[in-house]
Amino acid sequence: MAQRERDRSQRSRSLQAVGQLGSSRSSGHQPEQLRGPRARIVQGRETRRCPMSEACFVGMDVSQDTVDVAIHPGTMFQVETNERGIGQAVERLQALHPTLIVLEATGGLDVPLAGALAAAGLPVVVINPRQVRDFARATGQLAKTDALDAQVLAHFADVVRPTPRPLPDVETQELAALVTRRRQLIEMLTAEKNRVASARAVVRKQLRAHITWLERALDQADTDLAEAIRQSPLWREKEELLRSVPGIGPVLTTTLLANLPELGTLTHKQIAALVGVAPLNRDSGTLRGKRTVWGGHAQVRAALYMAAIVAARFNPVIRVFYQRLCAAGKAKKVAFVACMRKLLTIINAMLKHRTPWRQGTEPVCAGA
Repeated sequence: MAQRERDRSQRSRSLQAVGQLGSSRSSGHQPEQLRGPRARIVQGRETRRCPMSEACFVGMDVSQDTVDVAIHPGTMFQVETNERGIGQAVERLQALHPTLIVLEATGGLDVPLAGALAAAGLPVVVINPRQVRDFARATGQLAKTDALDAQVLAHFADVVRPTPRPLPDVETQELAALVTRRRQLIEMLTAEKNRVASARAVVRKQLRAHITWLERALDQADTDLAEAIRQSPLWREKEELLRSVPGIGPVLTTTLLANLPELGTLTHKQIAALVGVAPLNRDSGTLRGKRTVWGGHAQVRAALYMAAIVAARFNPVIRVFYQRLCAAGKAKKVAFVACMRKLLTIINAMLKHRTPWRQGTEPVCAGA
C-alpha cells in the first residue's frame, strides 16, 4: 500500500508540473495554434489583425454570391459578389497594405474583383486553379470549402509568391470576349453540321435554319473583331506587323492580341513557356524521358498550330526549318510544334523591336 501511495503521489506531481508548463485547459479542448509571426491562441476562426510592420498575404476565393477573404497572418471575412461587396473588400485591404493578393481564375467571376483591386493599386495575381489545387494536396489539405480555399490561396501567396503582372485593360478584355464568342460560334456551327447527315427530315430543316443563323453570327463576329482592331492605333500597328509575316492570318492575329498581351515584352524562352510550346524534361536518375509540351494558353496554341502548318508551306524561313527537321528524322507533328515555337519567337522579336517582316531575311530574335 505504501508503495502504491508513493507512485500515485509521484504521478500527481508530474501532472501538476506539466500543467504549469502548458495550458490550464483540458487537452481535448485546445484552441487552434495559428502559424506565423506573433501568432496567438484563439478560439474558432482567426481573429488576429495584420500588423502594419509585417508582410500580409491575401487569398480571395470568388463564388457566384460571395467572396471569402483570408489574410495570412490575420483575419477572415466574407463579402458579397457585387459592386458594394467588392468595394468593401478593396477598402479593407487598402488599409492593410498587403504584400500580395492571389485569386483563382473562375471563368469570368474574378474579372470585376481583379480589376477593382488593380485599379486601387493593390498587387493582385490571377492564377490557374490547378496550381492551387496541387499546392493544397502537397500541403495535406484535402478538404475543400470556400473558406479553406481562401486560406490555401493566402498560404500559396506567402510560399510561392507569384510575380504580379499588369492586368488586361477594358479594350483587351472586350476583344478577348469577342474572340471567345467567335470560337463558340465555330464550335456550335461544326456540331450542327455534323448532326445534319444523321438527322431525320423532321429536324433537318431546323438544323439548316440554325446553321444559317450561326453563319451570319460568325460573319458579324468577324466584322466586330476587325472593327475593334481598327479603332485602336496600338492594335492596328501590331496587326500590321503580325500580318506582314507569311502564314499569319486574321484569326491568329486577333487571338494573339486578345489572349497574349505579354507578346513582345518577354524573352523567347518565357513566351514559349507561357504559350506551352517549350519542351519539358522528364528525367529521373538514369532515365531520360521523352520531351513533351503541355500547359499554357490552349487557345493561342491551337491558332498557332494552324498558322505553323500554313507557314511550313509559304513562309521561306519556316519552310526551310520544317524540311530540315523532317530530313533529320523528326516526326511531322514534332516538326510542326518546333515550327510553332520558331514562329512565336520571330513575331515576339518583331513586336519587341517594332520591326516588320522583310522578305528573304529573318528578324533578329536572339535573346528576345
